[in-house]
Amino acid sequence: MFTGLIKDIGTIESVKSNSEGKEFIIRAPNLYKDIQIDDSVATNGVCLTATEIKGETFKIQAVHVTLEKTNIGKLKQGDKVNLELALRPMDRLGGHFVQGHVNGVGAIKSVKQRGKNWEISIEAPKDLFRYIIEEGSIAVDGISLTVARLSEREFTVSIIPHTYEYTILHTKKIGDSVNIEVDMMAKYLENFLQHDKRKSKFEEMVKDA
Repeated sequence: MFTGLIKDIGTIESVKSNSEGKEFIIRAPNLYKDIQIDDSVATNGVCLTATEIKGETFKIQAVHVTLEKTNIGKLKQGDKVNLELALRPMDRLGGHFVQGHVNGVGAIKSVKQRGKNWEISIEAPKDLFRYIIEEGSIAVDGISLTVARLSEREFTVSIIPHTYEYTILHTKKIGDSVNIEVDMMAKYLENFLQHDKRKSKFEEMVKDA
């Protein structure tokens, strides 16, 4: 579990394909001291496991299904990534609960500065919009953000200067892909309502039998 508050911007040192998918070595100048082998590290919002640590770098393995469902497979040497370690019991929850399970990949449609803040509009898969509401939480490349506006196929997030500067958002341009994770509470609620609906139908069938 994560909070969506980015703790470091890492740099991809190397990318190596193997039978399982791809192996990445990432330099984390501020976070490396806190990373241990087998730790979960959210990398652009994807929960991955640190398998090796050397100096300021750590190694992660992304399997084929992860490469297919996220933008991790597009990463190359020199690219920057958002990093966050898993939430601990004593940590403050400053963002929202983020699982590190990406629900879809979106594309940036516009980047605009509004005074000191920034607005980024993102086109997302249509099936995700039932979980997205204005003023609701959403994770974009692992960053906890609030939805400012919604349209039929896009949502817009407003970003304060600190978040823009201390995440990889300041490197993004129109057309770039981003990992999207919707608020898990919305998915739990949907599942509960669907289960309750199925239960009601079953009870009606039994009653009419």
